[in-house]
Amino acid sequence: MKIEINIDEKAEELTVCVLCPQLTPEVEKIIETLRTLNNQLSVKKDGEIFLLDAAETLYIESVDRKCFVYTSGEVYETDMRLYELERDLGHCGFFRVSRSCLVNLRTVRSLKADIDRRIRITMLNGEQIIASRQYADGLKERLGVK
Repeated sequence: MKIEINIDEKAEELTVCVLCPQLTPEVEKIIETLRTLNNQLSVKKDGEIFLLDAAETLYIESVDRKCFVYTSGEVYETDMRLYELERDLGHCGFFRVSRSCLVNLRTVRSLKADIDRRIRITMLNGEQIIASRQYADGLKERLGVK
């Protein structure tokens, strides 16, 4: 892969051009990464690809090496790995609450202490997620609660 950067002081906006002989999984991965910079996720459902605004996402869960993106009414799949989503969406308010789950902190309705220092998170749509004790203190710190 060759990376070329052209600086044009007359350019009005940032434009990224991907020149490739064919659309490969590597190229799709590059495009997905670029979209997360604009807080958009490239997700799939029923054979269709959708561009989903990260703000619409309640949480993201990894199950059997696949990542699922949950909104208030739909579940989508993404080819990105959980660690990549954590890295790319951390600045948008996403926080890892367990080995397999990222939560959009802007969509948290309430927190409740659970057994073994875990935290039960209730999302805006009423779904509940358990924050493991390994991540519980970081979650409380990030939300500014004691």
